Amino acid sequence: MYIMIPSSAPPPRKRRLRISDGFAALAVVLLAALAVLNILANLEAAGASPGFGFLSQEAGFDVSESLIPYASGDTYLRVILAGVLNTILLAIVCCILATLIGIGFGLLGVGPSPVGRGLALAYVDLFRNLPKILILLVVYAVAVNGLPHVREALSLGPFHLSNRAVNFPALVWSPGTWTLLAALCAGLGGGLLLVRLADRRLRRAGRQVHWSVRVAVVGFAVLLPFLLGLGIDFSFPRMKGFDFEGGGRISLQFAVVAVTLSIYHGAQIAEVVRGGLQAVPAGQREAAKALGLTSWQTVRLVILPQVFRIVVPPMNNQYVNLIKNTSIAIAVGYSDLMSVSGTIINQSFKPLEMMLITMAIYLVICLSVTTSLNRWHRRLTVRESR
Repeated sequence: MYIMIPSSAPPPRKRRLRISDGFAALAVVLLAALAVLNILANLEAAGASPGFGFLSQEAGFDVSESLIPYASGDTYLRVILAGVLNTILLAIVCCILATLIGIGFGLLGVGPSPVGRGLALAYVDLFRNLPKILILLVVYAVAVNGLPHVREALSLGPFHLSNRAVNFPALVWSPGTWTLLAALCAGLGGGLLLVRLADRRLRRAGRQVHWSVRVAVVGFAVLLPFLLGLGIDFSFPRMKGFDFEGGGRISLQFAVVAVTLSIYHGAQIAEVVRGGLQAVPAGQREAAKALGLTSWQTVRLVILPQVFRIVVPPMNNQYVNLIKNTSIAIAVGYSDLMSVSGTIINQSFKPLEMMLITMAIYLVICLSVTTSLNRWHRRLTVRESR
């Protein structure tokens, strides 16, 4: 028999719109309208008419690199798209590298080795207390002065490193390449599905699929397309004239910015990871050990799910800051969104329009990241409450 004890908490009050709230909202609207009218009046006095028609005009300038075909005769809209794609690529690479660095030093910070803890502490304290632009300039100076000229590039097989770029073999896309990728995805997906089904059946009997079986299934799925005769072609870089031709290429500017933001935000993420690991009570590990779980099962099934729920909100903040900090790439000549916007402003004399476009693009990118991570965190929280 259960006895229901009435709650003593007062019922929630309905929030009413007060007169002061209305006056505050009206004041904000009036100030915004006054600012817009003042800007329009200044533009009219300067003989400039606001509008976005300039986006269809010819850009007339080149960019250092682009993920899409671009020439100086293309429109401003296309060069903005090229800058946006460069910014997104740089942000993705930096987020991945910073996360890996942060996880590594975060684990060192809570590890049993005093040397590892001291190394993690020194790394975090050093890069958290240095301006990122200073780190960028130091890395750029070391890369330019410390790396050899392109004709004397450091070569490791088909990979070449110089003070101009990193050259490496690149995949040549063809109809056979798409067939190979489809076969790889189908084989890998089918193999993992069979392993999952077998694992479910074995768990009912108190057993699980051995790790060697998983490795064998994945290896067979990867080798199957090649055994069927499906091949891929690569383009290798070769020295021709004063530079390498063919293959893939990572510019020095891109590499410098990626290294700078990765080590800078890696220090921030390392502290987030360390705090998340230390926030898990020690009793959780002891209880998992008492239940007979192995170390890997304890980490995968007990520790990591709790750490994810703890670190996702601060990691969200770090990723957004990293995306915004990609704008420092303008200091080394990488053609990101900020660099392209600055050039367009100098040519078209449309500072207001370009700043609005740039702000809107950064806002959309950052909101997309925060919304995705917030939804994932909400799903993890709901799953925990169940």
